[in-house]
Amino acid sequence: MSRITPCLWFNDQAEEAARFYCAILPDSRIDKVHMALVESPGPQVGDVLLVEFTLAGQKIQAINGGSDADYGLAVSMVFGARDQTELDGVWDALLEGGEAQQCGWLADRYGLHWQIVPDNLAEIMSDPVKAKAAMSEVFKMVKIDIAAIAKVVAEA
Repeated sequence: MSRITPCLWFNDQAEEAARFYCAILPDSRIDKVHMALVESPGPQVGDVLLVEFTLAGQKIQAINGGSDADYGLAVSMVFGARDQTELDGVWDALLEGGEAQQCGWLADRYGLHWQIVPDNLAEIMSDPVKAKAAMSEVFKMVKIDIAAIAKVVAEA
């Protein structure tokens, strides 16, 4: 079990965001919702303070901090899709209310950045020849096309 749990900061949408993500990604669930027991700069007593949830098997927390957070590109969530159908479904759902970016990246409705990529991308990247071919193809894309990547990797 990992001793590191990412914690996502929200103004007051922690539970809403956690439920949104859990509805999209497989092996996801809300584990516990903690209510504020004392006044804070964020939630008032009785409001949601912290949500513990599992997202695609990874433990995550979401906190209501009382102000909006700016999720920069320096940290992103990476989801490895098993096939194009899964990639398309996750991409489309996370993109609702968000913004598409290059190379399989998107910013969701909360401003959190995601990379929606094939689950074997790390394996491809371990071979310099295949990695060069794959990345040359990925740089042409917005949403990832797994078949196009597989084709150039097979030809490399």
